[in-house]
Amino acid sequence: MTSSSSFSERSRTWALCVLPLLLLVLAALRPLALPDEGRYAEVGRWMLMSGDWLTPRLDGIPFFHKPPLLHWLEASAMAVLGVTPWASRLVVALHVFLMWALLWACARHIAGLAVANRAAWMLGSSLAFLMGGQYVNHDMMVATWMGVGIWCFARALMHADGVHAGWARAGFIACALAVLSKGLIGLLLPGFVLCLWVTWTWQWRKVWALPWFSGVLLFAAVALPWFVLAAREHPDMLAYMFGKHQFGRYTATTFNNARPWWFYGLAVTVLMFPWVFLVLASAWRSLRHRLTALNVGADVGVGADPRWTALCWIWLIAILGFFSIPNSKLIGYALPVVPPLALLAALWWQRHVTPRAWGERVFAIVVGLNVALAVGGHVAAERFTQKHSSMDVAAVLACQARPSDVVAAVDEYPYDLPFYAQVTRPLEVIQDWDTLRQTSGDNWRRELFEGADFDAQAGRSLVPLTRLESLKQTPRAWVVAPNTSGTLTAQNHAGFELVFAGRAWNLYQSNAVASGASASTSSASSASAKSPEAAEQKGLRGCKDQGKK
Repeated sequence: MTSSSSFSERSRTWALCVLPLLLLVLAALRPLALPDEGRYAEVGRWMLMSGDWLTPRLDGIPFFHKPPLLHWLEASAMAVLGVTPWASRLVVALHVFLMWALLWACARHIAGLAVANRAAWMLGSSLAFLMGGQYVNHDMMVATWMGVGIWCFARALMHADGVHAGWARAGFIACALAVLSKGLIGLLLPGFVLCLWVTWTWQWRKVWALPWFSGVLLFAAVALPWFVLAAREHPDMLAYMFGKHQFGRYTATTFNNARPWWFYGLAVTVLMFPWVFLVLASAWRSLRHRLTALNVGADVGVGADPRWTALCWIWLIAILGFFSIPNSKLIGYALPVVPPLALLAALWWQRHVTPRAWGERVFAIVVGLNVALAVGGHVAAERFTQKHSSMDVAAVLACQARPSDVVAAVDEYPYDLPFYAQVTRPLEVIQDWDTLRQTSGDNWRRELFEGADFDAQAGRSLVPLTRLESLKQTPRAWVVAPNTSGTLTAQNHAGFELVFAGRAWNLYQSNAVASGASASTSSASSASAKSPEAAEQKGLRGCKDQGKK
């Protein structure tokens, strides 16, 4: 490599910094998406507010669908940066930065700086990075730590001077963090990929040289304490988390998000468009030449050891195959395969396109179009979220409600309202719970009443429909209801005053007057909210008055 070309590659490396900066900017410009971001951001906020770092809680109710690493990190970020969507998204963003940086480092080790830069641009300009990397849920976290585990163990086994104990121990810790991110798949899937790869490449003798004793101790020290302590506090928690929400979701057909077997082909196309087509071209070329998996590198090699390209193919096929089996499928489950996809695509491009005079111009154009696509997707997601968010109602509630006031939700649950309104006590959730326990499917209602089974005291916030009548007699009681509510509507809300009509939710207050309060004040307040426009002006004036105080 000449000094000028080396300088060019170093310039491309520094230019990569624009991608994480863009991600951080985008993460600050979008409201919480529903239901996932509202749910998980609120669990983190509640953990910080309550000081209960052992039991994740939603509306004060235990929430044991997933382990707590996301919530711990969210609560820590909010403690430093404030309770904002950006603070909760920073946790996910830092994980995708780790995935991206480790891909660059491993690609450089495998095939050189040019391929590393290429792979980093491909992943960094994708929807997986620019949108998936700012979406608050567990998927990016577990994808990152599984990837770290696979890379670390592979680096340990492929070390030139024999098995590298340091890389291996880092792999054990990464798998422990993956388990704390989303459960057993954090250990099972890296193990599955590595077992297939070791078998394919005849490296089992090296496996026995891994630092098993110290590695297992490190894994146990990181992964197990929370499960032991949480199970002591809530004895049925392990069966619920692992039995129902992991093994049950994998084997049953009664959960949401049923998709056909080919769903993940479409998912990776969306997440890694258009680079995934380079990987398909590589696969087609390899099949056409009837190459074995060990010789895949002969087509895309650029100096890469064929065992590394074999790892990428096995990583890709094994994980997509595993997640294609269950009936329930989500696009986030495809995130673990984006690092090997990016590396395979970069290797193919470097071999077949880079030598052409027009290669760099085309690459820059495609990266630019990809970034524009991600920004456009961000704008579309923001507009869609705004239509369903309770953020506007939460702003009025935060200005006018007192910490001691009762706040209730009827018909639906506004996941983002407690977060935006910064409520300090659980919302009362009004439903026909006796019937719902028999008829409810895989939805938020089951999420709440199953969590309440772990804490009867917290479950007292799940109240029957008759609670509406008593709230009418409760001074300063607030009720939020969706605009489509059949129980409480803008036209039929006797006993309640319409305070604010939002985009998706309405906010009501009981007409009951506290002892010693002026009846005329209540009457004037009711008259000021005859229309949504008047209600909105009332809410805004209340915010301004509170700000002056």
